Amino acid sequence: MAVTFTGDLLQLGQEVLRKEADAVLHAASRLDEEFAEATGMVLACTGRVVVTGVGKSGHVGRKIAATLASTGTPAFFVHAGEAGHGDLGMITHGDVLVALSNSGETDEVIDFVSFAHRFGAKAIGITGNPGSRLAQLCECHLNSNVAEEACPIGAAPTASTTVQLALGDALAMAALAARGFTTQDFARTHPMGALGRKYYLRVRDVMQPLAEIPQSSPGAPLIDAIPEMATGRAGAIVLLDEGKLCGIFTDSDLRRLILQSRGEFDTKLGRPVGEFMTTAPKTISASMLASEALRVFEERRISRIVCMDDDRPVGLLAWHDLLQSKVA
Repeated sequence: MAVTFTGDLLQLGQEVLRKEADAVLHAASRLDEEFAEATGMVLACTGRVVVTGVGKSGHVGRKIAATLASTGTPAFFVHAGEAGHGDLGMITHGDVLVALSNSGETDEVIDFVSFAHRFGAKAIGITGNPGSRLAQLCECHLNSNVAEEACPIGAAPTASTTVQLALGDALAMAALAARGFTTQDFARTHPMGALGRKYYLRVRDVMQPLAEIPQSSPGAPLIDAIPEMATGRAGAIVLLDEGKLCGIFTDSDLRRLILQSRGEFDTKLGRPVGEFMTTAPKTISASMLASEALRVFEERRISRIVCMDDDRPVGLLAWHDLLQSKVA
């Protein structure tokens, strides 16, 4: 395909970003009490927040709905063109519409808001024209007007859709703050992502349960403890006395013992494994965040930690458990 533009492409890219940034800053400077009213409508919503639009505004609306839903405000997107063909059945009394249209004169969006009012829903309009039919129809209006689009030919929605998106983000973040939404709340809606694993996964979710860990009493002969240790994937044997943690003996302990024995290792096989165990192994609470356990591994430079529920051992956490759970 032939390239007809002969200007400075880098300069054009910078200009687009500057125009969009200026448009967002201008929108911020004119934000008024109507924004607080819109946030109040979202917070008072007893149904769902339904975001709608067509064209580029529709694409922006999908992202706004996703942001609201992931930050404590149940929301979904309905294409305005589909509303009159059955999707109005998604609207219930108590819903709040967020209707996007740069001109504020988009027939499908106006019709959707009009029909939704009959169901008892209220509406927040985001338009570039406060005097438009849509702005006048909605209970609350947020002004997304821009002086010019960032498009070199002034046609493609660019600065206007950026402002729409920014206003949607501002609305979602204001609602988040007012609800007292926390990182733990965020993790509950993102359990499969990196942030979800950081704020949601607990040690008990990723540890090896005690029932799957080789166990022995401290008085057991070393010759019996070694093959028992080899039956699990933990690379260690937990030493218990009437259910209480006495220590741990790991494959690293075994290697060190062999090296230190200098050919006399056979003479120690009949002695109690408790003589060679780590008597005060590092422990952590099973209710601790897995991401916090990762920090313990890094600070203590150890490979395994016994997991406790109060004073009762319930599992073993190894570095590779964190790797498999994508926490590390």
